[in-house]
Amino acid sequence: MARMHARKRGKSGSKRPISKAPPSWVKLTPEEVEALVVKYAKEGYPPSMIGIILRDQHGVPLVKQITGKRITQILKENNLLPEIPEDLANLLERARRMHVHLSKNRSDRYNRHRLQLVESKIHRLVKYYKRRGILPPDWQPRLIYAYR
Repeated sequence: MARMHARKRGKSGSKRPISKAPPSWVKLTPEEVEALVVKYAKEGYPPSMIGIILRDQHGVPLVKQITGKRITQILKENNLLPEIPEDLANLLERARRMHVHLSKNRSDRYNRHRLQLVESKIHRLVKYYKRRGILPPDWQPRLIYAYR
């Protein structure tokens, strides 16, 4: 399946393990994994970075296999979930950087088009999160539309 707004195709990439049971070589208990997730969240790491740290430094392939919960579920239970989901926050930051670039380079038509694509992704994601109840119904992204 083609990616959104891109000319790329293909299915290559890492695959998740088929088994839902935790691997036998993981020595951490579910409580220890949850404690590590909370510890790294309090240090300011986003959920994706917490997963990478657990994988690389602690040998945890998937938090859900061991604890039965996703990282975001653990953070929600401990009131550490960010108010804006991580993927949306990353897109908003990308759009902000593009606005800064376009304020200096007004004739950059390629990036103006890319900004429109990023903003459409933002609007699509906001609609999804409002439907799921993750964002309040009156939430609006603060975007600057000065460069169209």
